[in-house]
Amino acid sequence: MTRRDLLFAAAAAANGAPMPQQKLGLDLFSLRSQGWSAFELLDFAKKHGASSAHFSEPRFLGSLKPDHLQRVREHADKLGLALEVGFGSICQTSTRFAAGEGSAQEQLLGMFAAARILGSPFVRCYLGSADDRKSGIPLEKHIENTIAACRSVRDHEGRRGIKIAVENHAGDLQALQLKQLIEEAGKDYVGALLDPGNAAWALEDPHHTLEVLAPYALTTGIRDSRIWQEGAAIAVMWTPLGKGNVEIDRWARRFGELRPDLPFSLEIINTASPRKFAVRDPRFWEHYRDVPAWVYEGFAARARSGEPYAAPDGDPVERQRRDVAADMAYSRRLLGLA
Repeated sequence: MTRRDLLFAAAAAANGAPMPQQKLGLDLFSLRSQGWSAFELLDFAKKHGASSAHFSEPRFLGSLKPDHLQRVREHADKLGLALEVGFGSICQTSTRFAAGEGSAQEQLLGMFAAARILGSPFVRCYLGSADDRKSGIPLEKHIENTIAACRSVRDHEGRRGIKIAVENHAGDLQALQLKQLIEEAGKDYVGALLDPGNAAWALEDPHHTLEVLAPYALTTGIRDSRIWQEGAAIAVMWTPLGKGNVEIDRWARRFGELRPDLPFSLEIINTASPRKFAVRDPRFWEHYRDVPAWVYEGFAARARSGEPYAAPDGDPVERQRRDVAADMAYSRRLLGLA
């Protein structure tokens, strides 16, 4: 969506004109423990009201062989589901980079071929995780290598119009850093997968992440978070929708104002215990010197308003399935699709 389109949508909303109906999507990583085939995953997504399904990792597809991908595409078409596809790290210095799968360029080109068969307009990928902040290699170097990977396929025939969606992933990059990465690589073919849950792992308020990355987003991976102070640390826990304290309903409304063209796509990862950030330990900040004080303050303010959250007991596989169904129902009501 261009800046002109965004302004037009905002003006239409202000004047009471009808906005495009937001659609519901599901990242199939949400069902990672079920052991289902690609076809069973798509059936579940459709049953619970999705209009799109995101295969964020090739393992959920079952195979990257063209004939198998074609069968997956045909099944999705029969269900009326649009497909999105992705894989992992494209940063050769990241702890998450799968060097055994080939160079970043080779991995991207392979996934472009899969995306073309599946009808995905982009391939999702990422730099790495928060571990890369502690790897001994400056974060700036990881960013440079990610940009280089994107540029290596910019004019390659194998890309042929398919874009790259770089996710703010597992605490690797803050929103302003991902924005800069996209602009330096080339926003004509590189965009963002916008993930408000991962934003909390990068010490920022998901509302800040939304405002920064919405213009660059190609899709989303949405979940709720609870952020609270715990002794000398700040704790972050991913929760069912409506159980967090990041005002996910307000986040969703603002997302709909900014990007009514994109799916409200869920990536449900309800954690069993919190991730803790020792923010009062000076040594912690050795790995977060790039975090602007004004961005961190928004995150800290969330923590000051938060209370601890305890995950429910029960079989984790069954709970995962139940949580995804409940969050999709919550989202349908939130989007007016119920």
